[in-house]
Amino acid sequence: MSALHWDYPKAQVIPSPNHGERIGTDRPDILLLHYTGMPSAEGARDWLCTPEAQVSCHYLVYEDGRVDQLVPEARRAWHAGKSLWQGESDINSRSIGIEIANPGHPGGLPPYPDRQIAGLIELCQFCVNRWSIPPERVLAHSDVAPIRKVDPGEVFPWKILYEKGVGHWVAPTPISGGRFFQLGDVGQPVEAIQSMLSLYGYGIEIDGHFGPKTAGVIEAFQRHFRPARIDGIADISTLDTLHRLLASLPTFSS
Repeated sequence: MSALHWDYPKAQVIPSPNHGERIGTDRPDILLLHYTGMPSAEGARDWLCTPEAQVSCHYLVYEDGRVDQLVPEARRAWHAGKSLWQGESDINSRSIGIEIANPGHPGGLPPYPDRQIAGLIELCQFCVNRWSIPPERVLAHSDVAPIRKVDPGEVFPWKILYEKGVGHWVAPTPISGGRFFQLGDVGQPVEAIQSMLSLYGYGIEIDGHFGPKTAGVIEAFQRHFRPARIDGIADISTLDTLHRLLASLPTFSS
């Protein structure tokens, strides 16, 4: 194999063998953020570089803000697994994957250190500018794989990234009373909720039935955009936040 071309100037190169050709595109248009979910960053790095693991990512961001590049951006890293966004199922071919060192929910989901977030923001700015990735396509692993994945988790500071020009965000509507939709509900209002989630990009069947899959997608949305309460219930706070996110997209606001 020819020498790999590395991209981010501040990254140390730690090659992973777990990558291939991008399929159907040569330009990533999604930036996908994960947590490692392992006790140590070094253990995660070693796992991501082990052939038997069959997983990898483009970048790994340590707690102190250091960055390793494991796979060249031109290549298809193996980080997203079974996933879906805006009808596209091969998210690996369409994305740059960034793993953020954090033990995740199994380790109590500790806060992400400030130095780590600062290093991550600089890396994300580099990626989105280099590839012209739209803000609304800076996503969580949990967005593209609801129920199956929950990273980078509800403590991840999406608002801070947005303030630095990375990602899509509106201030979550405060939680209050009022009408809500939950497991077992059926009918046109549920269909409308599913349609809004689908319009934003989530993989969801529009069938008017509020089943476990719809609840799982609502949880994924809440984990990213309304993290104060993650319960899978489509309350006014969740629905209004979703509506305002949709209204702020270029395709809807123009």
